[in-house]
Amino acid sequence: MGSTTLAVLAPGEMGAAIAARLSSSGVGTILTNLDGRSEITLARARASNMQHASYTDIVQHATFIYSIVPPKDAFALAGTILAAYKIAQIQRPLVFVDCNALNPESMKRMAALFDGSGITLIDAVIIGTPPSATFNPGIYASADPKDGSVLDEFTRVSIQFGLNVIPLKGEGAGIGDASAVKMAHSGIVKGAIGLFTTMILAANTASPSTASGLLHALDHSQPKIVDLILRLLPNALPKAYRFVGEMEEVGGFAGGSGADTFAGIASTFARVAEGGVDDVGPLLEFVKQAKEMRDRESADSV
Repeated sequence: MGSTTLAVLAPGEMGAAIAARLSSSGVGTILTNLDGRSEITLARARASNMQHASYTDIVQHATFIYSIVPPKDAFALAGTILAAYKIAQIQRPLVFVDCNALNPESMKRMAALFDGSGITLIDAVIIGTPPSATFNPGIYASADPKDGSVLDEFTRVSIQFGLNVIPLKGEGAGIGDASAVKMAHSGIVKGAIGLFTTMILAANTASPSTASGLLHALDHSQPKIVDLILRLLPNALPKAYRFVGEMEEVGGFAGGSGADTFAGIASTFARVAEGGVDDVGPLLEFVKQAKEMRDRESADSV
C-alpha cells in the first residue's frame, strides 16, 4: 500500500483538501471509507487520491487516522474505529487524531473511550479554511504527557507531508488543550458570524428598509465590520448546519452565562440551516448590497 499509509475520515470539503495536500506531498496511500456516500463525495474523494477501504482495513494499515467530521459525528466515528480495532485483533499500536470541534471535556471523554485499548488519541484542531495553493491552516495538537513521543512523531510525519502542525507542549499541556484553542477561536470568529446573522435577520424582520439602514450605519461607524461580513458570511451560510453542534460545544466550554449565549447562536445557525428563502434570502441580499456599496466606493475613488 505504499511506503506511508494514512487515513482521512471523511472526505468532506476539509477532509478532502487535507488528503489532497498529503497526496501532493508524497503520501503513498490515503484511505477513507465511502460506504453510503453521495456521488459528489465519491468524486471529491477520487480527486483527492483517496482510496476506499473498510474500517477493518483502515485500522490494519493506516499509521495515523485523521478524523474530520461534524462534531455530532465525532464519537460515533471514534466508536467505529475502536470496534474495528478490536475485531481485527491486531497488536500494533494505532494513533487516532481527532480533528473535530469538541470542547475539552468532550475530548477527555473520548480519551477515556480509548483508554487501555492500544489506540493513542491525539487531540488536534484545524484553524482556518481548507488547504489551498495560497493557504495552509494551522493544526494545533496536544496529547497526554505520557504520549509525548507519539505527538512528536505525528507532528514530524504531518509536516513532512505538507500539513502545518503546531504541537502544544509545556506546563499543563495535555488532552483537551488543543480543543480549548479551537473553542476559544470558534467562539470569537463563528460567534461573531452568528451575531452578525442574528442582527441582520432581526433588522430585516422590522423591515427591509431597516436592514438597508443597518448596512449604511455600520459602514458609517464601523466599516471594518462590513468588510468582515463580506468576507465571512457568504462562506458560512452553506456550513451553518455544521456550526450548530460546534456552538453547542463552545457553550459547554464557556460555561455559565456563556453557555446561554452560544446556545442562542447555535439556534441562529440551526434556523439558517433549516430555513428557506425567508431566512437565507435576507442575508444574501444584505451581502449583495454591501458588495454593491463597496464596488461604488471603488469606482468613485478612481
